[in-house]
Amino acid sequence: MSWNVPNILTVLRLLAAPGVAVMFLYFNRPYADWFALLLFISAALTDWIDGHLARSWKQVTKIGTMLDPIADKAMVVIALMVIVGYSSMSPWLVLPATVILFREVFVSGLREYLGDTAGTLKVTELAKWKTTAQMIAIAVLFAQGVFEHYFGMSVFGMDDALVRDILAGRTEDLHGLWWKYRGMVWSGHAGLWLLWLAAGLTLITGADYFLKSVPHLKDNR
Repeated sequence: MSWNVPNILTVLRLLAAPGVAVMFLYFNRPYADWFALLLFISAALTDWIDGHLARSWKQVTKIGTMLDPIADKAMVVIALMVIVGYSSMSPWLVLPATVILFREVFVSGLREYLGDTAGTLKVTELAKWKTTAQMIAIAVLFAQGVFEHYFGMSVFGMDDALVRDILAGRTEDLHGLWWKYRGMVWSGHAGLWLLWLAAGLTLITGADYFLKSVPHLKDNR
């Protein structure tokens, strides 16, 4: 393996994928959310940097070409697993997360089956936008987890203690509370909407890859 800068960044991104989950094993929340958010954003940035450097410095290698999509998929799959497991929005995240995971497994299976002819499933521009949408959605959802702990509210409802205080008239600044809560709701919904957008792009690119592979799946008679 050629240990040039682009390949080192790709390997670091691959190692960062399980690191996102490890944050929740060794740190309490919201520190785990903060560390996972910073680690995920840093790793996601290397996705653009290593590709740019490899092309600019003419250091594109076979191992880098192989590891790059694996690192991307590992980042997305592990981060989604963590978010669905820890987020208060889990029921609303399950379907788009399932669509994304199913597509990744399906396309990977197609590429493995096609073998030498897998070149027909080259990464498209829309697939790159799909990955970008996934990364942004996951980063926003991690940020929402941080807000949830600091504000003491979930996206789709306040915690029980806060509701009791409001009903009993023990909350003095309702106006300030509303603005804080509204910001929380907007942030959480933004991540959810972005994930649904990413799921939609995921379906489209998955269908595109499948249609391109159909001629190679027909039995010779």
